[in-house]
Amino acid sequence: MRPPRVRAGDTVALVAPSGPVPADLLEKALPVLSGWGVEVRVGPCVRSTPGSPPYLSGSDAARAAEFTEAWLDPGVRCVLAARGGYGAQRMLDLVDWAALRDAGPKVLAGSSDITALHRAVDVHLGLSSLFSPMPASVLFDDFAVEHLRRALFEPERNLVVRGGAPLVPGRASGTLTGGNLSLLAGGLGTPEEGSARDAVVLLEDVTESVYRLDRMLTQLLRAGWFDGVRGIVLGSWAACGDPAEVRGLLLERLGPLGVPVVEEFGFGHVASSPTLPLGVPVTLDADLGTLTFDSPALT
Repeated sequence: MRPPRVRAGDTVALVAPSGPVPADLLEKALPVLSGWGVEVRVGPCVRSTPGSPPYLSGSDAARAAEFTEAWLDPGVRCVLAARGGYGAQRMLDLVDWAALRDAGPKVLAGSSDITALHRAVDVHLGLSSLFSPMPASVLFDDFAVEHLRRALFEPERNLVVRGGAPLVPGRASGTLTGGNLSLLAGGLGTPEEGSARDAVVLLEDVTESVYRLDRMLTQLLRAGWFDGVRGIVLGSWAACGDPAEVRGLLLERLGPLGVPVVEEFGFGHVASSPTLPLGVPVTLDADLGTLTFDSPALT
């Protein structure tokens, strides 16, 4: 199911489901969002001081309540994560997913740790969502801002996103899923685990050493998560060690799957990242470095 697009005059709720939000980056981003012609509603955890533990924007209950209240508000059209960090998985069991389902479809946008919420929105609500740059980030540059705005307000049919080069050549079609590698591995054995069957999978991460990337990929492979995958799109691996070692690992672990893989696609923890709709059919052409969306994510 596809949520409705955002229109001028709608309300965008800014939430902090994970880590504390840097005040300077938040204040810089708010005028940008308001400039889209929407009302920006800032959740209480977004402006809170770091909680206990200090790597969370608030208690699990407070973050779950902020997210739930934003979604249940009939005036809110989009729930946008201010930043990632860590903590979204901790609050999933505190969200009343039945109530959110009854409230009707909304747009969820964010990336990194928000991968946990993308998985939950997919599994519990059956909704497409947007894997997007987030406002309270140094990576929220002009390109990221405009690409997110277009995805929210002007979703395109047959959108083509270009980038990267073939790690494994070929062409494949499937439903786009995935996101941050750490969160996908951390979701194994949970209700939001999902799988890559019949899917084209996004993968990216940040500040993970090569052996940790190896461990997470191996865990997903041994768990059968990649069974039936159609193709793989690799994003940024910022501060994950020697790029040549990372590339070698990705080829060694993912190459035997026998599906097209495109590398360095330019999304994730990197400047000028595009917004990529999850839960919609796509066609990956690894040789051309293109990802074509067969239908818009929003109606």
